[in-house]
Amino acid sequence: MSANTSSGFSTKKSGSDLIARYGTLVLLLIFLLIMLFPFFMITINSFKTEAEYLANGPFSLPGSFDLEAIRTTWSLTDYTTKLINSLFISSTTALLAVGLSLFNAFALGIGKIRGRTFFLMFFLMAIALPPESLAYPLYYLFNQIDLYNTRLSIILISSALHTAFGTYLLTSVFRSFNPDVLESARLDGCNKLQLLYRIIIPLSWPTLSVLFVFFFIWTWNDFFLPLIFLISNSNQTVPIAMALARGERGMVITTQSAAAFLGVLPAFIFFMLFQRTLTKGVMSGASK
Repeated sequence: MSANTSSGFSTKKSGSDLIARYGTLVLLLIFLLIMLFPFFMITINSFKTEAEYLANGPFSLPGSFDLEAIRTTWSLTDYTTKLINSLFISSTTALLAVGLSLFNAFALGIGKIRGRTFFLMFFLMAIALPPESLAYPLYYLFNQIDLYNTRLSIILISSALHTAFGTYLLTSVFRSFNPDVLESARLDGCNKLQLLYRIIIPLSWPTLSVLFVFFFIWTWNDFFLPLIFLISNSNQTVPIAMALARGERGMVITTQSAAAFLGVLPAFIFFMLFQRTLTKGVMSGASK
């Protein structure tokens, strides 16, 4: 009797777990389709001719993959220059922000400095500060030191803003380290730099990789700051160039879709390339 009851309870439990698992999978699949639908629409309309779009509408698949809209958008926006600018600004900003966050968090999370709570509150307030409130004072500052309308201005501003988040996150991670491991390294003769490079960085590599991916994508997608600080055509980034192309050049819908496609595609490729790194970093943080 007891065995039958236990078996029935186990069967009911496994059945409910199976329903919950497949229900979650279906729900995630629906969310995935919703997220990918805009990218799918701009992709199929980027490879249509204007006549084909007007004849069949936006939801039809392209009869043949026509590259005229891509070539026109690439030429009109000088896309090669914009792509180089975005890659340089995003990668440099991500590296600089991760490096600054690492040293700040090492001092706050591992080192014993006074006023650590005050500094963490300062970085927390910096995270909550909207970039729009910094536009005028930063414009005045960089204009005075002759860095306005340079890629370096965006690198410095974005690095400082991202460092606030990175410092706060890495400080929490460093505080969770086993103090016995750190004390053993000190007893073995590690100085502060050796402790950082030989112990802290290898243990924190997944988290640092996640921060790099986030900082790169955030900088790539940033629209407001480059719009204010990069007014020369030769210094503009991809999001700015694509927005101006859609708004000023009187493009038809196929070339507008091509502009959106070229603006999203590099970030999408970057995310796919570093997807495994991002997953490992998130899972490592969850296991800690």
